Amino acid sequence: MGKESITWYSERVEREVRFTRWGEFGEPVLCFPTAGGDAEEIERNHLVDSVAHLLDAGRVKLYSVDSVPGKAWLSENNRPPFATRIQSAFDQFVVREVIPAIHLDCGGPLPIVTAGASVGAYNALAALCRHPGLFSAAVCMSGSFDLSAFIEGEVDADWYHASPLHFVPNLPEDHPLLAGLRSSFVILAHGTGRWETPDQSWRVAGVLGGKGIPNRVDEWGSEWDHDWPTWRAMLPVYLEELL
Repeated sequence: MGKESITWYSERVEREVRFTRWGEFGEPVLCFPTAGGDAEEIERNHLVDSVAHLLDAGRVKLYSVDSVPGKAWLSENNRPPFATRIQSAFDQFVVREVIPAIHLDCGGPLPIVTAGASVGAYNALAALCRHPGLFSAAVCMSGSFDLSAFIEGEVDADWYHASPLHFVPNLPEDHPLLAGLRSSFVILAHGTGRWETPDQSWRVAGVLGGKGIPNRVDEWGSEWDHDWPTWRAMLPVYLEELL
């Protein structure tokens, strides 16, 4: 299983950002870290090991990137407009810098699966909902989708457009995003153990289902907590399904 990491300064988010890839061949999967995680958080917590059989078989190339807004919320400022503007800038960083890097690494544009746990699940869902032409599916594990848990203040325009719980219900039926989203698929998985918030998965499912966007909620048992052992069990299951 090969690994490569690069770091560059992004004018969009006004800081250096690290980008890491595991695997040599296969379908691209972009896995977002948790709230304050960096690009290699998923390796330190053995999420990469959990899909090693897919990497070694050349079925998946796994990518990750620093959680820029999460780090900013936790260590700099978690109030609008700063907190919401950095989330909007991160979205553009992903679309304008990370996705082209993935396409270059894969030898051309391929549909990308997004994945993540906790706040990473929110970023995976938001990326798909805002740019369905770039992504085919999202694996959202133990999702923390309500940004009010992390951002203090009133909802502004950047927050609204960054939050699928806010903007997706208001998309008109002829909006071009809906055609792409209705060709995608969202998996919303959570345990029912400690620190889990299953209601957040169901809220998202209601929003997506109300717009005809295919999705499924998978509820795991009470032995599955909001923690890495749960996500290590979940991710290979869902990547096997989507691949």
